[in-house]
Amino acid sequence: MDPLLIYKALSNETRCQIMQWLKNPEAFFDEKPYLQQGLNFRIGVCVGDIQAKSGLAQSVISSYLATMQKAGLLESERIGKWTYYRRNEKTIQQFSEYVQTKL
Repeated sequence: MDPLLIYKALSNETRCQIMQWLKNPEAFFDEKPYLQQGLNFRIGVCVGDIQAKSGLAQSVISSYLATMQKAGLLESERIGKWTYYRRNEKTIQQFSEYVQTKL
């Protein structure tokens, strides 16, 4: 866990929103299409759904997600031609403990 990378990743409002959306995806995204494919939000949320919710260009969202994944905040899984992102709760917990004990 690199706290500096995490601080940088969270220094953008949209990236912070994405973290909030992925914390409780049922509140922000429609799970029906996932269930129809035999998937659910445990696998993550599709990049296309995140992009549509944000209203930003796909290239921008892909860059944001890559930054967050590099910082360890997100994990991804590719199924077919789609990539799904979910929070990396282990790293988030480590960062929380870091903030509580070091700052």
